[in-house]
Amino acid sequence: MKRYKICVIEGDGIGKEVIPETVRVLENLGDFQFIKEYAGYECFKRYGDAIPERTIETAKECDAILFGAVTTPKPHELEGKIYRSPILTLRRELDLYANIRPISNFRDIDFIIIRENTEGLYVGREYYNPYTEEAVAERVISKKGCYRIVKFAFEYALKHHRKKVTCVHKANVLRITDGLFLKIFYQVSEDYKKYNIETNDYLVDATAMYMVKDPKIFDVIVTTNLFGDILSDEASGLIGGLGLAPSANIGDKYGLFEPVHGSAPDIAGKGIANPLASILSGAMMLYYLGMKKESKILRMAVKSVVEKGYTTPDLGGNLKTKEVTDKVIEEVRRYSEVLL
Repeated sequence: MKRYKICVIEGDGIGKEVIPETVRVLENLGDFQFIKEYAGYECFKRYGDAIPERTIETAKECDAILFGAVTTPKPHELEGKIYRSPILTLRRELDLYANIRPISNFRDIDFIIIRENTEGLYVGREYYNPYTEEAVAERVISKKGCYRIVKFAFEYALKHHRKKVTCVHKANVLRITDGLFLKIFYQVSEDYKKYNIETNDYLVDATAMYMVKDPKIFDVIVTTNLFGDILSDEASGLIGGLGLAPSANIGDKYGLFEPVHGSAPDIAGKGIANPLASILSGAMMLYYLGMKKESKILRMAVKSVVEKGYTTPDLGGNLKTKEVTDKVIEEVRRYSEVLL
């Protein structure tokens, strides 16, 4: 078995708790060289940069990146210094244009949100016009960006035997930007008709309602950056919260894997952070590396732990972070005896 190099960035807050637990699980599933690097607010306070160039270079040299969570400082805390978001920087530097967020409760809810990851309002083009007293943000939607994320969504559906791809947009109001996104969606969909993949589209506000009312109607959702960010957090509420929400950031050359949750400073250091979202992100990383059996085993282990109630307080359990990890490792070893 190949030895994979993994760049490990714990970040801030509970990132420093859940990422080491994920590493502990992964050590039971393969041969990895974990290379620790730094990013986040603590890194900024220590080194004057929230994501040093060394971290970026190490990330580029590794087979995958495992990322925790970072604390975003308030503007007044920066004292005029420039703070660049570590995760947005990595997405741009590594061109991680596809964000994959599985929404699954291991039972009856099972759909995927695929979000464009490098454009939209998150390009950071903002300015204030003192003459008109207006703050303006530019929303960038390119033909290239639309095409590659839509194609990625259809290829994902094809590869994972999904039956439907839904485009989520606001083209009735954002006629030029989302109009382009919707137009390219249906153009690309023509190439996949022969695979019997169903296509449809919803406005983003309607999607939010349908997601709460009847989430089973969704299979694969493809959407723009901000809409995908908001909808995926909403969707996590359907499965118990952000503690069960993993994600992957994928480009043509690199892959970064992270739990959807933030650094949660209110519970950091208490030993009660839910490690399962991070561990499930590790399962996505295994699949990305071609370790499909190991990825399946890890998902089965997490499913078993949740079903048995071996969880942290956010999911109704009473176990500590490390205790949940211990239970996952027990299940990993049990399934590995059968499947490996």
